[in-house]
Amino acid sequence: MVRIEAAALQALADRIGGPMAAAFQRAVDLMFSCAGRVVVTGMGKSGLIARKIAATLSSTGTPALYLHPVEAMHGDLGMVVRGDVVLALSASGETEEILQLLATIKRLQVPLIAMTGDEISGSLHPSKTAKGGVTSLVAISTLAAAADVALDCSVAQEACSLGLAPTASTTTMLALGDALAVTLSEKRGFKEEDFANLHPGGKLGKRLARVESLMHSGDALPRVMPSTKMPEVIYEMSRKKLGVTAVVEGERLVGIISDGDLRRLLEKRGKDVLDLTAGEAMTRTPKTITAGEFATAALAMMEEKKITSLMVVDGGGRLEGIVHLHDLWTTELV
Repeated sequence: MVRIEAAALQALADRIGGPMAAAFQRAVDLMFSCAGRVVVTGMGKSGLIARKIAATLSSTGTPALYLHPVEAMHGDLGMVVRGDVVLALSASGETEEILQLLATIKRLQVPLIAMTGDEISGSLHPSKTAKGGVTSLVAISTLAAAADVALDCSVAQEACSLGLAPTASTTTMLALGDALAVTLSEKRGFKEEDFANLHPGGKLGKRLARVESLMHSGDALPRVMPSTKMPEVIYEMSRKKLGVTAVVEGERLVGIISDGDLRRLLEKRGKDVLDLTAGEAMTRTPKTITAGEFATAALAMMEEKKITSLMVVDGGGRLEGIVHLHDLWTTELV
């Protein structure tokens, strides 16, 4: 059964790269230039596929929504406005609920892209075939004939043993929808960070979180001046609970003092450490990162340098924040 669906997908790929190439490109161009949304519609199993296509389009940079054809006839048709593009799915191309939408679609002058089981390889008109020297017309469905672009989702057979349940045909529609969405995202120059922005709650969104969204800043940022005495330094580190403090002159980062630095100083100098200033105790070349970097870059640097925090600075070396290893736990990277 899986091989039947695999064969249907291979046939679809051959059509997209061959006789359906022009129609596929025309569909992409219509959706790319769409000033509104891509309204995807379908009934039954095709409706389930339509929902997924709409979701994939939306998550890859093409605004889209699913319109139930029955609900459309009871008020939801108001969702479709000029500037939209309609993508209609129907294996037979004769689904009554879909055909009832055609009058409104045409009245609004909304471009219509159809996915049907017609063996037309992207042609909008009946094509001529020669059988025994006799030329005959291949009839196409009402939906395909009415469409501005008709995409061929025909299959040699369904994977269902009875040849009745939509299986290979819906798989083909799903793959064709994915192909449209991915081609559109590439045409738009859609990047990983764009995907992450649309999926802030997803794992990828967390992985591509920016340092600026994780860092501690403002009053939560531990900072002292080079002249600050060590008792005050320790108090600032304890109060901000990050195990580290920045040392700044004005707004410019000049050093860092960590819990590890304090332990090493105590081992070396004992209680005399309390007589030092921050400028005398600090590490002068702290590792830094910019606010626009990804969380993954911060983690990679921490792992490489075997440290637990990074100072966040701008291009001029001015302190903007601090990102700690604990903050990266929220991204599920650690």
